[in-house]
Amino acid sequence: MRSSSRTWTAVWRRLRGEPRRPATGLGTFIGVFTPTVLTILGVILYLRLGWVVGQVGLLRALAIVAIANTITLVTTLALSAVATNSRVGAGGAYYIISRSLGVEVGGAIGLPLFLSQALSVTLYSFGLAESLRFAWPGVPVQPTALVIIAAVGTLAYRGAAGALRSQLPVIALIGLSLVALAWGVAEHGSLDRLGSSEVPPGAFWVAFAVFFPAVTGIMAGLGLSGDLADPKRSIPRGTLAAQLTGFGIYLIACLLLAIAAPAAALRDDPLIWTKIAPYGVWLILPGLWGAIFSSAVGSMLGAPRTLQALARDHVAPHRLGAVSGQRGEPLLGLAVTLAIATGAVFLGDLNAVAAVASMFFLTVYGSVNLVAALEDLSGDPSWRPTLRVPWPVSLAGALACFGVMLMIDALASLFSVVVVLGLYLWIQRKERQADWGDVRRGVYEALIRWSLLRLARRPMMARSWRPHILVFAEPLRGRLDLVRFADWFSQDRGLVTVCELVVADPERLDEDPLDRQSRIQQRLSEEGIVAFAEVNVAPSVSDGILNVAQANGMAGIESNTVLLGWPDDRERLPELLRVLGRLERMHKSLIIGRPKDHNGSANGRRPRSVHVWWGGLQRNSDLMLLLAYLLTRNREWRDAQIRVLSVASNDLMKNETERLLAKLIPEIRIEAEVEVFVKPQDESVRDAIHAKSSDADVVLLGLAQPQPGEEAAYAERLIELVGGLRSFFLVKNNTLFIGDLVSGEGEPQARTASLSKTEVD
Repeated sequence: MRSSSRTWTAVWRRLRGEPRRPATGLGTFIGVFTPTVLTILGVILYLRLGWVVGQVGLLRALAIVAIANTITLVTTLALSAVATNSRVGAGGAYYIISRSLGVEVGGAIGLPLFLSQALSVTLYSFGLAESLRFAWPGVPVQPTALVIIAAVGTLAYRGAAGALRSQLPVIALIGLSLVALAWGVAEHGSLDRLGSSEVPPGAFWVAFAVFFPAVTGIMAGLGLSGDLADPKRSIPRGTLAAQLTGFGIYLIACLLLAIAAPAAALRDDPLIWTKIAPYGVWLILPGLWGAIFSSAVGSMLGAPRTLQALARDHVAPHRLGAVSGQRGEPLLGLAVTLAIATGAVFLGDLNAVAAVASMFFLTVYGSVNLVAALEDLSGDPSWRPTLRVPWPVSLAGALACFGVMLMIDALASLFSVVVVLGLYLWIQRKERQADWGDVRRGVYEALIRWSLLRLARRPMMARSWRPHILVFAEPLRGRLDLVRFADWFSQDRGLVTVCELVVADPERLDEDPLDRQSRIQQRLSEEGIVAFAEVNVAPSVSDGILNVAQANGMAGIESNTVLLGWPDDRERLPELLRVLGRLERMHKSLIIGRPKDHNGSANGRRPRSVHVWWGGLQRNSDLMLLLAYLLTRNREWRDAQIRVLSVASNDLMKNETERLLAKLIPEIRIEAEVEVFVKPQDESVRDAIHAKSSDADVVLLGLAQPQPGEEAAYAERLIELVGGLRSFFLVKNNTLFIGDLVSGEGEPQARTASLSKTEVD
């Protein structure tokens, strides 16, 4: 039964397009514990731990080890939580980050991670070549490093299983070196050396920066995730076991070194281990060499697999993801890694590269913590890890990783951040659509829910009113100018929804509304218009407008303004006017517009102009002035001049209106020219408007509420009124704050509505 189950599991994975795993996957000990613990117990343990103890003393050294390992432990727990929640494919850390934060973030971190892993092979090879000089001083460093890289590449070519099993003797050598150190301490150590000593100012964090790379090896086993038989089980167990083992060994080694030698000797002699242990050169150096070599092997195995995962997601060239048919090894990725590692040998001094590589590794660790925190915060039902870590713990781990980056090397940290940000923007511009979900939607929904609950507790006031515009555009290709003006009127302060209204029987539609909505959204994106797309089906235009307007939005951010295009058929205008009364009862304003020539003025030389015809009877003026102001905040209309025009019936009313506007306009902080004039007796309002605004780029006029049954007659007057205007919008203000939208007062006063007794509509 077990064999049958595995067979069906393999078939199911192939049908889903998952990469095939090796027939005999690696277990927890060989696949995760061994490479992780050997990366942790490396150069720092043998060559720098004594310096740390001698520099800051035993207690502070133990504190450094504890703090560094706590950060790593939190990262390990976060890594384990993500690994136990879902399948972890090839690519390790890149796979986890890209499936949670998106391919853009994953790729931006994954590419530097691959390069850092490849350069780590060179760094470890250099370290091993230089350490050989302790026994043979005449060893040439560069040629020896090339030989070591070739040997590491040969082991990796044989396959992950063979390379990892070859590391088992190294664990024995490290264990032997620790026994030798304890033996030497037992013979020559003294508890009198444990007394406190003077510590130079700032020495603690300098020592911390030197020590911290020792605990940054927890990703070694994760990098082989695609080769594990059971990643969900092996990654948490193997990584936690290796991390805790390394933690314990470093604590014991600190104590042994403090007892074994005086502080000055620990600071000055990097090979103090060989002086303390009996037969030191023979018992200590093999463990040191084995640890360095095994770290190089782990990097050589991990780098091609990271590149393989990047290639499968089309972040890197797809051919780099190819694997050999027999062993399942990413041979081309291995060749690229080998080429980079070999070429880096000729760079000579790699100290700067080493610092940047450490920054990229820490960026990965911080990102894994951030992934776990965001997954837990998002509240997604799919987040069900076997090992759950509270989000504050993971978030603290992320902040600690980024803080350590600054403490170790601020310049290298800045460089790594710039590189990651540049790669993120580059990958984002490629606009590749990933076929998996990620945590970002869950985080956004959690933030929206949190915001909406608090928004509902804050009453809407005039000063916080924003235009949330519902645009009816059918078809969209003929109403793009109208939609652009809606975007400009909102000016990144409100939400714009573009609705195509389909008048039909829902059961007899020729096209799926969701497909049509997707195409509309794509077109809006292509045009650079920030808006949401909707497609709604209704039995009639008026019913559709009212039903959609009533239902659009949620929890305090409902659409409050309906924007309609000027109908091509004049017979449809009365039908649009009939919805005014019902929209007023919903407290939703109505704008009917015919925009033209939005890209510039008529002659291309003079500044553009926005004319606001100020009235009083229908109290539309404050909304018109607010829309004019928002329009001129847009980059494309920033040069436009706002003119407020008003028709007075006599000189007394003219003087009163001028006085009030002269006081109001500066008070509401909107730059506008004011012109109030008395209309000649033999001139109609239409003629006065055309005389002043026929050349204006946009004209805003008030819209009245016709009496029931008089919509057709009122429509004819409107058609005559706007007949000679280039671009216009008729505005009916139905907000709760009529008269206060531009003044921002909290209580209705209607003071901006009583300036004139002549309404142009």
